[in-house]
Amino acid sequence: MKFKNPQTLEAIAAIINCDYVGHADFSVLGMNEIHVVRPGDIVFVDHPKYYDKALESQATIVLINKKVDCPEGKALLISDDPFRDFNTLTNHFNPFIAARAVIADSAVIGEHTIIQPNVFVGNNVTIGKNCLIHANVSIYDNTVIGDNVTIHSGTVLGADAFYYKNRPENFDKLVSGGNVVIEDDVDLGALCTIDRGVTASTIIGAGSKLDNQVHVGHDTVIGKRCLIASQVGIAGCVLIEDFVTIWGQVGITSGVTIGEKAVISAQSGVSKSLPGHKSYFGTPADDFRKKYKELASIRLIPDIIDKLDKL
Repeated sequence: MKFKNPQTLEAIAAIINCDYVGHADFSVLGMNEIHVVRPGDIVFVDHPKYYDKALESQATIVLINKKVDCPEGKALLISDDPFRDFNTLTNHFNPFIAARAVIADSAVIGEHTIIQPNVFVGNNVTIGKNCLIHANVSIYDNTVIGDNVTIHSGTVLGADAFYYKNRPENFDKLVSGGNVVIEDDVDLGALCTIDRGVTASTIIGAGSKLDNQVHVGHDTVIGKRCLIASQVGIAGCVLIEDFVTIWGQVGITSGVTIGEKAVISAQSGVSKSLPGHKSYFGTPADDFRKKYKELASIRLIPDIIDKLDKL
C-alpha cells in the first residue's frame, strides 16, 4: 500500500507514539507485507526468528519490537506491539468509509457495462468497459476491474484477508488495506470469493476463467489465461503462473508457486511449489504418472499379503 503523499519517519512515529532510529525526515512512501515490500515501505516484525529477514528485506523502515543495530540506509520504528501499530497505520492511511448508496458516488464505471439489480459497488471502485455484473455481486472498496469482465451472482470481491495473531485472550485480526484487481477478459462464476490483499493486491490475470465457488486468498496472484474449476480453494500469497489448469476441489496451501502450464487434477492437495509444464495428482500432489503407479502398487498389497500367508 503506497501512501497518497510521502511521509516522514518522525510523522509516522507520532501516529503510533513510538521511538525511532534514523533521521526525522527519513522518507516513508508506504507499508507492505514482507513478500511484497519495496524501498520506502514499512514492514513489521514481532518475533526474533524473523528479525534478519525483515532487516535484510527491500523495506527501508522496519517496525520492530526490539532495538537492534540498524542497517545502513534504513530506519527503525521501535514498538512494544508492531502488529497493533501496523493496524493503526493501516486504519490511519486507508480508513473504512461507509458507502451511502448501492453504487458509491466515487465509483467509476465504463461504457456499455451492465450492472444487474442488487449489486453493491463500494468506494473508489473502477469497472471497465463492456462488463456484465450479475445480481447480488458485492464489490468492496478500491477494487479494480478491467474491460470485458463477466461476474456471476453472489460473488464477493475484496473481503478481508484471513490473517490473525493468536494472543492469549483472543485472535487479533490484521487489518486489510490492499485491494483486488481483475484484469481484462476474466470470467468469474457464481459464489466466488476473492479476498483483498493485506497491503498489496490480489490479482486475477487477463483472460483467466474461474468456475463457481472458487476461493482465492489474500495477496494471491493468478496469471493470464488460467482455468480454475469449481470448489478450488487457494490460500493467501500463492503465485499461479500463466496458462495453469486446476480442476475441481483442489486445495493449495499458502506461499507456494505453481509453474506455467501446470495441470492439477481434481481433489489434489498442493503442499509445496510445483514446476510448470507437468501434470499433477494426489495428496500431496506429485507427478501424475508417478502417483498413479503408487496407487497401482497399493492395490497389489492385499494379494501380496495373501501369498505370504500361504507360505
